[in-house]
Amino acid sequence: MATCVHSSRRESPPQTKPNRTRVDDHVIQNYVKYCRPNSADIVSCVHISEKKSNALHTCALTVLDDGNAYHEEDVDNLWQVMKDEARSDIDQEPILSNYYLSSVLFHDSMESALANHLAMKLSNSSLPSGTLYDLFLGVLTENQDIMRAVKDDLRAVKERDPACISYVHCFLNFKGYLACQAHRVAHKLWLTGRKILALLIQNRVSEAFAVDIHPGVKIGRGILLDHATGVVIGETAIIGNNVSILHNVTLGGTGKVSGDRHPKIGDGVLIGAGTCVLGNVRIEDGAKIGAGSVVLKQVPARTTAVGNPAKLIGGIGNPIKLDKLPSLTMDHTSHISEWSDYVI
Repeated sequence: MATCVHSSRRESPPQTKPNRTRVDDHVIQNYVKYCRPNSADIVSCVHISEKKSNALHTCALTVLDDGNAYHEEDVDNLWQVMKDEARSDIDQEPILSNYYLSSVLFHDSMESALANHLAMKLSNSSLPSGTLYDLFLGVLTENQDIMRAVKDDLRAVKERDPACISYVHCFLNFKGYLACQAHRVAHKLWLTGRKILALLIQNRVSEAFAVDIHPGVKIGRGILLDHATGVVIGETAIIGNNVSILHNVTLGGTGKVSGDRHPKIGDGVLIGAGTCVLGNVRIEDGAKIGAGSVVLKQVPARTTAVGNPAKLIGGIGNPIKLDKLPSLTMDHTSHISEWSDYVI
């Protein structure tokens, strides 16, 4: 079925390049700020899937042996894949055409699209989306290390969450992903001394996404905040690479002690729903924390801690060692029989 994508528009001067598919920069900027298409370039009566590039729709992931980082190996342009997915979604749901145009297809980079989407989500009557867009875009374009983490997080969600049907689906709809990217911007502002602005972003993220991460928190790459509702992470916490955290997780302090007072989460760690890790304790690389646990002491690498208070499966003297990174397998129940014989 052919799809005609259009909106209210005024006449545009003839294009000098008949096959041009890219909208002028000033049109894009105005559209992003005011969310109002105004160019004939967005009108098409060609089946939108026919405009797809030849980019493959797979992005391979490689995890280093030590679980420290993702890196790309001959992967296709992730941004191009997302645009192809957006066109496909419009084919299936033409009523969402303006939404996908303003959120994805009218942008010439992932930096611009992410800045716009976060700005729209976090703005309010006294904090205009245009102001936030300029702020976010500046930080994202000037810090390509943040953009590498943004892409690694996107791949991590797609790889680990079976509910994620596409990259663009995660980019637009997964609040855990969006909260994490907003935090990356806030953290950069925090490090450069713009603490009031960083704290304001934290507050807006908490209100919009129900995720409360202090801008001082250091977060690695390849992060999955699954569902994410109720996640609270304190100022001096550190989260490594390739970590998966579910909803209602608290990485908090104890008492009124100041200074370095929050947990340190190693690479490849999986933290189950409803878990509390309290105090300046370390969860070592590749460890797994069962849902609903309260962790008050260090958890050794590649072990599983469950319960309130949390205990190691297999005992502290000879804990069972995991042979795979739990954050990647998302396996919450292996070895549970060694911990409890409870049955329904």
